[in-house]
Amino acid sequence: MRNDLVLRVIGRLMIPSILLFALYVQFHGDFGPGGGFQAGVIVAAGIVFYALIYGVTATRRLVPDSVVETMVAAGVLIYAGVGLAGLLLGGHYLDYSVLGHDPVHGQHRGIFWVEVGVATTVCGVMLKIFYMFTSRGNSED
Repeated sequence: MRNDLVLRVIGRLMIPSILLFALYVQFHGDFGPGGGFQAGVIVAAGIVFYALIYGVTATRRLVPDSVVETMVAAGVLIYAGVGLAGLLLGGHYLDYSVLGHDPVHGQHRGIFWVEVGVATTVCGVMLKIFYMFTSRGNSED
């Protein structure tokens, strides 16, 4: 598929749209359906689509294994960090109301960062699974 001109043109049009839709789902998550899990899967799907068109080797240059593994850990640390911030500010673990100047603002701030952490981890895990499946039987790893 790497030499298919139609797929390359469609990919150049679709992949930015897919990533933009993931951002919409991420930022709209606290107002309606969607959020971190869905956004993480959509970003990973966009990157997998890139891999189907341009090849796994090109994708691993674009998003290396070290970045993917860092994403998995960083998302968990962001999530846990929001909980610890609540503790340090005098609330309970994952008590968002103490994160802002008023409880409503704190709730919005807390859920935003929790969803960012979830999206980061989910995207990293999906890409790690994809990389592991594509490297099976290859002597590259």
